[in-house]
Amino acid sequence: MMAHSMDDRDSPEKGFDSGKYVRYTPEQVEALERVYAECPKPSSLRRQQLIRECPILCNIEPRQIKVWFQNRRCREKQRKESARLQTVNRKLSAMNKLLMEENDRLQKQVSHLVYENGFMKHRINTATGTTTDNGCESVVVSGQQRQQQNPTHQHPQRDANNPAGLLSIAEETLAEFLCKATGTAVDWVQMIGMKPGPDSIGIVAVSRNCSGIAARACGLVSLEPMKVAEILKDRPSWFRDCRSVETLSVIPTGNGGTIELINTQIYAPTTLAAARDFWTLRYSTSLEDGSYVVCEKSLTAATGGPNGPLSSSFVRAKMLSSGILIRPCDGGGSIIHIVDHVDLDVSSVPEVLRPLYESSKILAQKMTVAALRHVRQIAQETSGEVQFSGGRQPAVLRTFSQRLCRGFNDAVNGFADDGWSPMSSDGGEDITIMINSSSSKFAGSQYGNSFLPSFGSGVLCAKASMLLQNVPPLVLIRFLREHRAEWADYGVDAYCAAALRATPFAVPCVRTGGFPSNQVILPLAQTLEHEEFLEVVRLGGHAYSPEDMGLSRDMYLLQLCSGVDENVVGGCAQLVFAPIDESFADDAPLLPSGFRVIPLDHKTSPSDHLSVNRTRDLASSLDGSTKTDAETNSRLVLTIAFQFTFDNHSRDNVATMARQYVRNVVGSIQRVALAITPRPGSMQFPTSPEALTLARWISRSYSLHTGANMFGADTQGCDGDTLLKQLWNHSDAILCCSLKTNASPVFTFANQAGLDMLETTLVALQDIMLDKTLDDSGRKALCSEFAKIMQQGYANLPAGICVSSMGRPVSYEQATVWKVLDDSESNHCLAFILVNWSFA
Repeated sequence: MMAHSMDDRDSPEKGFDSGKYVRYTPEQVEALERVYAECPKPSSLRRQQLIRECPILCNIEPRQIKVWFQNRRCREKQRKESARLQTVNRKLSAMNKLLMEENDRLQKQVSHLVYENGFMKHRINTATGTTTDNGCESVVVSGQQRQQQNPTHQHPQRDANNPAGLLSIAEETLAEFLCKATGTAVDWVQMIGMKPGPDSIGIVAVSRNCSGIAARACGLVSLEPMKVAEILKDRPSWFRDCRSVETLSVIPTGNGGTIELINTQIYAPTTLAAARDFWTLRYSTSLEDGSYVVCEKSLTAATGGPNGPLSSSFVRAKMLSSGILIRPCDGGGSIIHIVDHVDLDVSSVPEVLRPLYESSKILAQKMTVAALRHVRQIAQETSGEVQFSGGRQPAVLRTFSQRLCRGFNDAVNGFADDGWSPMSSDGGEDITIMINSSSSKFAGSQYGNSFLPSFGSGVLCAKASMLLQNVPPLVLIRFLREHRAEWADYGVDAYCAAALRATPFAVPCVRTGGFPSNQVILPLAQTLEHEEFLEVVRLGGHAYSPEDMGLSRDMYLLQLCSGVDENVVGGCAQLVFAPIDESFADDAPLLPSGFRVIPLDHKTSPSDHLSVNRTRDLASSLDGSTKTDAETNSRLVLTIAFQFTFDNHSRDNVATMARQYVRNVVGSIQRVALAITPRPGSMQFPTSPEALTLARWISRSYSLHTGANMFGADTQGCDGDTLLKQLWNHSDAILCCSLKTNASPVFTFANQAGLDMLETTLVALQDIMLDKTLDDSGRKALCSEFAKIMQQGYANLPAGICVSSMGRPVSYEQATVWKVLDDSESNHCLAFILVNWSFA
């Protein structure tokens, strides 16, 4: 009998007889499927050719062949959509299970807190005038916290020659970790901005009132548990601050698990503090429910176990029970619970940097969330959901990012065992110069032999760290990335690029401002949440005199920008780059330089980041606010490191150039920081009577002249507060400028969108002139319509380009200009609304 299926009927498309269908033999279907695999949508000529080449299809009309392909494409689309929906449903089911478990854990935490609250009230009510030390400990320290302190007398000394003793420590570590991952052993507080969902990073929480700092994350990934464990155990591949993980001993356990004794070295993020290392026991095992666990804890005199290696370059930090719990999901994939709990020995850190070592939010971003993001990234790359341009494999691009970070960290830390040694100072304490002439070290490093053109050559690093007050970190990094000509010297860039060739240029004299060059940024790749992106920067040079001909060629930089997500709480931002040649081979040598910005203050919400969303108060007569803590206490540490190659005869000259160059860069950054620092009183919403009056004048005048309501609703009965809020939060940029006949108009007010567009504050706004903001066509359009504005009251201007205070071009789709009248119907100012603006 002949095969028949409803799927093989003619498609009921318009123009076809949907009442007929065709039966196909298996041989006919096989022939059609072969063509479909090569060309799902064949042309009319191809279909006719198919009938001629396949005699078994000769009894089928071309129109029916066309319908078969239509139906086949439709079935393929339905299958893909069905598979997608099934995947989404599995994700939702797993996330629902995870949220139910989290809800159960939170209920237990609430019950525990209610019990502790009642206990504390009872102690307070029954306490006498004098409280003993034991009583204070009972009130302040919870049972779980006392349990974490691991008194020495509970754990007699155990050595590496006694596997049973180490297994006992491993089982204790496992039990403590599980209580943190799924229980209430730590008082977890969910991080603001981390909303759970099928496509989100997951549930992220940080510790409160516990020994050390801790962070916890839960999420879903489409990888099997053992694959997840393999990825996360390779800590240097995802933890950018990890210098090395050395496994000194591996001991199998009788239950199928593995105990490892590990020494982990962590880079210092700045030049102002020493690096850290951990000596830990790591235990990997399967649980009865099919889950897989990798947990870890420091071996100390309190826990017992062997002593680990010590290094004078590192401060020994302590890892409290931490790890990953990986549970298989129905239908594939895994649910991951990650806990990081450390004590970084804050007593050995300069006091100004202590917030960096006491912040559980920074720990969450740098370790816990980074681990979860890395696994999710690999999962999506494995499934083919991530597309990369330029033909580069994701693993290759990820390796470039890791090499850039590692090279920059090596430069910042300057470890002696890497061959770095300090160079004598010129008397100033601001810049540190270190040199590395260890050819054996470079031969096996990320630099490669091509950076050592002659015997005795090496690498020189000039580095510095500085504290900045009230500077928005994200704005600073974006400025450094987008306005390279403001701080970089083109001659120094050319010298660095020459290191890729056999004969470097002569050591340049640092010039103020360097050479102008047009910078073109070419994107290569970015991570899922866009918190990090890799790009190639092309610097186009122009020679102005015969001696500068060597600088006229284009140069290329491989650049990594990370931490610029304005919704991230507790993260750091950095810009790292290295010269590359045009071939850009996968094994290209890299000599990274760059900047790292780390906020030093504890933040409570994303708005505290002073990002591009920094709100501004009405200035001068409109200002009725006071300073806030966020303004007066916001601090960050900026670390700068630049690397240069040198020959023996040029070492001193390169050192002089490098020292002067970094000092010039520091000066440029200080000028930029002053320009973008929010002024006092700029963080609060304007509420003064003058602000309310101006909002009423702007809204009323717009309606009077245009006959429309600028807020899209009837505001006749709205009070001044409502009008001001609508004006301030309007999505389009609204700006006011003075009406002067004898001078260039200057801006007097802007709403939030207007300030963001001009990249300024309300105080600094009064120094910006209208004619300096509009481009030539915008100025001409305004001049041609000015008489109409004064007579009719308003005019519409075409799409155009204006320039922010930072020099960035801003495009807008349309502009409306109108006269703002005061209560006596006199001209007060001109108002502009720029619709759908964006940075060009």
